[in-house]
Amino acid sequence: MREVEGLFKEVEAAARRLEAVARRTPILRSDALDRLAGCEVYLKAEVLQRTGSFKFRGAYNAVSTLSGGQRRRGVVTYSSGNHAQAVACAAALLDTRAVVVMPEDAPRMKVDATRSYGADIVFHDRNGQDRAELAASIATDRQLTLVPPYDDAAVVAGQGTVALELIEDAPPLDVLMVCVSGGGLLAGCAITSRVLQPQLRVIGVEPWAMPRTARSFAAGRPVTVPALPTIADALQARTPGKLTFPINMGLVDGMLSATDDEMLSAVTTVYDHVKVAVEPSGACALAGLLAHRPDFEGLRVGVTLSGGNVSLDELIALRDRSSHPTVRS
Repeated sequence: MREVEGLFKEVEAAARRLEAVARRTPILRSDALDRLAGCEVYLKAEVLQRTGSFKFRGAYNAVSTLSGGQRRRGVVTYSSGNHAQAVACAAALLDTRAVVVMPEDAPRMKVDATRSYGADIVFHDRNGQDRAELAASIATDRQLTLVPPYDDAAVVAGQGTVALELIEDAPPLDVLMVCVSGGGLLAGCAITSRVLQPQLRVIGVEPWAMPRTARSFAAGRPVTVPALPTIADALQARTPGKLTFPINMGLVDGMLSATDDEMLSAVTTVYDHVKVAVEPSGACALAGLLAHRPDFEGLRVGVTLSGGNVSLDELIALRDRSSHPTVRS
């Protein structure tokens, strides 16, 4: 517990750094959603955060803790879009330059937004190149500081402020559901929850097509899963982070998954009942709640709406997309 308390002090320090720059995002409620879920749902609306996702918290905290020399030289990162925008925005605010490695098939909206903050983009083949290795090579060649999307202590601490605000602003919760890719948001939220509300159950939700964390928990070590197609473009890490995995293994109470169809349904549900736009990846935690409704009947459940970087055209296409239910094995 002493180690967790030490990690939580870093979350509190991150909250102080973010106080004047990040938005304290609201908790959204809907009676219709409560009836649909069979429980009280408290949506932490990170779709309304700067750059449209929770990623700004970790990125700004990480860049703000760099030395003057590191900031003068600049930073590099790799991301399919949300962390890319967050690092680019943080770099602009802190007067440093950013290079971002992005997949060639990254959503155009996320590419354009990243460029709008002044970042240089290096594209890579998602299936043929290791993005982390490419970013590390650029960091060495150009003497830039690498700001990873999740496997970084300052990034994890920044993401932990999501749960910090939620716990402070909501009634006592029974469960907190968090979307998972590399595990940075889950780790930060688990650290915060264990210190502030120890009885709170923390559940991760990841795409059914890429259950890297669930399989890693079962194996007791990080496991790499195949890169299968999924609509959740922001949740495609194939392996849990080396830093985040042991934190999550020790603090998280369980893992669930959500299919593409379940995420699509959650996107529509949020738009219909809460009137906000959320991308499929950002709706993953809610999709997990709705897909496993009997497990949470009558409880108070906090849910991260982690990102809303989706265009109107994409929203319409998602809403109109014909349903081909995924068969769970």
